[in-house]
Amino acid sequence: MIRKGIILLSFFGLLACNRNCKTDVPDSYNVIWHTQSNDASESMPLGGGDIGCNVWVEDGDLLLYVQRSGSMSENGEYLKLGRFRIRIKPDLFTDADSFKQELKLADGYIEIESGNDEKKHTRIILWVDVFNPVVHVDVESSENTELHVAYESWRTEEKELTFGKGRFGAFGLEGYPGKVIRSKDHIEQSGNSILFYHRNPDEKLIPEVYIREQELEEFADEISDDLINRTFGGLLSGRGLIFDRTEEGIYHGTPYRSWILKSERARKKHRISIVTHIEQAEKTEDWKNRLYKAAELSDKSPARAFKKTLSWWNAFWDRSYIYIKSSNPDPEDPVWQMGRNYQLFRYQLGGNVSGEYPTKFNGGNLTFDPVLIDKKQSYDPDWRQWGGAVYTAQNQRLLYWPMLKSGDFDAVLPQFELYRKGLPGARARVKKHFKHDGAVYCEYTSVPGIAFGDGWGWQNEHNYRIRGEEIPFGDPRANAATGFNEPVEKGVMANGAIAYHWESQIEHAWMILEYHRYTGKDISPYMPFIEQSLIFFDEHYRARQKMRDGKEVDENGKLVIYPSTSCESYRGARNPADVIAGLKACLGSMVDLDDKYLPEERKKYYREFLDRVPDFDYEEIDGLKVIKPAESWIRESNQELPQFYPLFPFNRFGIGDEELQYFKNAYEKAPSFRKGKVQSWHQDGIQFARMGMTQEAAEYNTLKLQDSPRRFPTFWGPGHDWVPDHNWGGSGMIGLQEMLIQTIGDKIFLFPAWPEEWDVDFKLHAPGNITVECSLKKGEIVSLEVTPVSGSKEVINFLDKGLR
Repeated sequence: MIRKGIILLSFFGLLACNRNCKTDVPDSYNVIWHTQSNDASESMPLGGGDIGCNVWVEDGDLLLYVQRSGSMSENGEYLKLGRFRIRIKPDLFTDADSFKQELKLADGYIEIESGNDEKKHTRIILWVDVFNPVVHVDVESSENTELHVAYESWRTEEKELTFGKGRFGAFGLEGYPGKVIRSKDHIEQSGNSILFYHRNPDEKLIPEVYIREQELEEFADEISDDLINRTFGGLLSGRGLIFDRTEEGIYHGTPYRSWILKSERARKKHRISIVTHIEQAEKTEDWKNRLYKAAELSDKSPARAFKKTLSWWNAFWDRSYIYIKSSNPDPEDPVWQMGRNYQLFRYQLGGNVSGEYPTKFNGGNLTFDPVLIDKKQSYDPDWRQWGGAVYTAQNQRLLYWPMLKSGDFDAVLPQFELYRKGLPGARARVKKHFKHDGAVYCEYTSVPGIAFGDGWGWQNEHNYRIRGEEIPFGDPRANAATGFNEPVEKGVMANGAIAYHWESQIEHAWMILEYHRYTGKDISPYMPFIEQSLIFFDEHYRARQKMRDGKEVDENGKLVIYPSTSCESYRGARNPADVIAGLKACLGSMVDLDDKYLPEERKKYYREFLDRVPDFDYEEIDGLKVIKPAESWIRESNQELPQFYPLFPFNRFGIGDEELQYFKNAYEKAPSFRKGKVQSWHQDGIQFARMGMTQEAAEYNTLKLQDSPRRFPTFWGPGHDWVPDHNWGGSGMIGLQEMLIQTIGDKIFLFPAWPEEWDVDFKLHAPGNITVECSLKKGEIVSLEVTPVSGSKEVINFLDKGLR
């Protein structure tokens, strides 16, 4: 007992030491609240490794939602590990004269303090071990206190997910004609701890029902099944805590049951740990044994683990930063907010740096009760719009592109892994239905790599998400402009918005190639994905054209990419600009790879493939030349602007190119409903920066990254998606980065769209393992360091007169 007390003293001593050696993240970026929260919607994020927590104090109780990457149910729901409630007696929060909850951004932890005139005070430190999946809560009071710690679960009984939106959390099964049952969790007293876990049952729907519906049974053993035997949960315990009782309650309409530990005696210091474990374990006992082992190891040296975690966060902030007007902090200034919120949102992304799965665009690990977002969504805390185990690629990419310039090269890998794991399924679809080589990924992709159920379509009595009459591959009626209940081509999804929307696999191939250009790191594990994703377009559209007129290419020797879509907006498209830009970018990069990735004979094929890619299409509108979203199309929908993909993400044009005027014209002439929106994935601010439109980029990105209307500044949304809306933050990060630095080809463009009156300090990454550190004050560069000097590229400062 004495030894543990010494450890706890060492832990709190570390905080004072760390304040003297932390990095230069401005203290003004810390989020501080001086009152308790009303509910979970006023929570503060806490993250580390692959764990995210919502932390808030409500009616004197400290509460946490805890979620960890990989907590996927048998139905593809992204489940929370649970809710935790900590109650201190006497209540030093409610009766306190002062209260402060603070996110210590530089060090990655939350501190809560309260006190009163009688010199009674309480201090709580909440932190997540970056290197081990453990949440720690350390409590220190000026007087002896009793502690009650509860694990609260709303999954104590088997539950049927109601047809339609009730299954939105299990998005892929929304229209499934049968019952969708979520199995109950297992929760029990384990000595003086609470053991809790969810184990996916042997009888499940995903991916089995997908495989059956898509007639892929012969490939079943090749298709990845990430849900089989998946078991996730943890162990709640604490120094001097003993089991007390169970209770029942209701939180915002959701009934729950709680298992409560209490302190054996009153004391001034308490330590609580939530040790988690996720595994596809063949036997539950194996999972339990490894959890108990992890708990034993986590208790050995928490002070050392805390010190390592602080050091990791300090190094994380040293990788990259953007500080705007940091010497004159003004929380009411939207420009200052933009710089602070860039850092706060990067913290949210950093909380899943080692995730088994990518950070979800629709809330990451930080969602809360849906009824607090929309009163109509009276579901339990696990529910979120657009589901869990399904990853919408056009949204997901916006979380991961900014990681290249921010230097978070470890954090980008979970997104790459999603596509690598899905390759066998994506290839199986092509082999079975199209009879050629290559891989095709669903826009709503997942680890199995095949189409998700609600995209493929069903047959149900509700006439909902119906897969219509199936027609043969190559049938002329297959024009990419149809939808549910209409004829659907064999091997293609019934959801017309995404049936032929295959650009995203090209874009993720390009992201990996850019990752290699930035870092030089080995991409051998991803080369099969890259090659098969690109080959698909060559094989597929040559086969289709041959069916049409007996020749594989048109009269100019070019591919005819039809039927296709240009994003989700232009259906029935021929030669869409986003696909063309992506193929040109990837194939050009492929032929420049080292021979260890591609031998010369393969490069010869890719050069020939590149020659077959058609060019962009232009037209005149009111006398202005504009780039078109495609050569032609049949139907318009949605709100995207795919004609700008040649700028971002595919870098086909840059500042100084005469073609930029055609993009400016295209924006001017674009329908009003497609432009000007700030919410969610809208990315006008990125394209303004890429076009060198300084004023427009500044105005848009300021709106994009200003404080959300919620208590925590970067809990944007719901927008088109959910809260916190992570692709809102990601697109804002990219827009801000592109205002400061652009890296097209062998040049580094500095301040291509930056208002010279905005003081800024930044450190960003460029291709070739180069970092650019710069300080701009009153329109003048006061320091500029490009590292390493030996690898430096030409740096062009666009603040120089005459360049804008």
